[in-house]
Amino acid sequence: MKTIVLYYSRSRKTATVAETLAEELSADLQEIKDVKERSGILNYLGASVDAFRESKTKITPENLNLDNYGIIYLGSPTWAGKASPAIITFVDKADLKGKDVILFATMGNQGAKSVIKRMQEKIEARGARMVNSFSIKTSGKELIEIKEETWKKIEELDLKIYGN
Repeated sequence: MKTIVLYYSRSRKTATVAETLAEELSADLQEIKDVKERSGILNYLGASVDAFRESKTKITPENLNLDNYGIIYLGSPTWAGKASPAIITFVDKADLKGKDVILFATMGNQGAKSVIKRMQEKIEARGARMVNSFSIKTSGKELIEIKEETWKKIEELDLKIYGN
């Protein structure tokens, strides 16, 4: 079975983590895109409200066949202590029955623990099990520093044991 890294990223910080994971673990990579405009300060404030309420949003791709994947990495930024609406929408639509999932969250300063906990509840309700998780603090860091933090997490958590 193959491995896939699925993620949503507004600022490219979560994307940096996802891309580094995919590269280091020889995994497929798929960005979950939010059709709703999330850039700019006013849109970001609205996005935080949507995240807090766990509002659904229109995403692309709408559906993703995960039949060929044994391990799924699922990543989201932390907004108002919650996962992004795009990731919540994806999880609520996905067929995760029997899948092993590794959750990851990026955060400015705090809140990733609650994001991981809520995402775990949601994936387990869809028939998956969380086999590992981690978070990366991104506040004030350049993308290369985020990449270096991801390499450290791969090593610390021995993520290569999950195979591809």
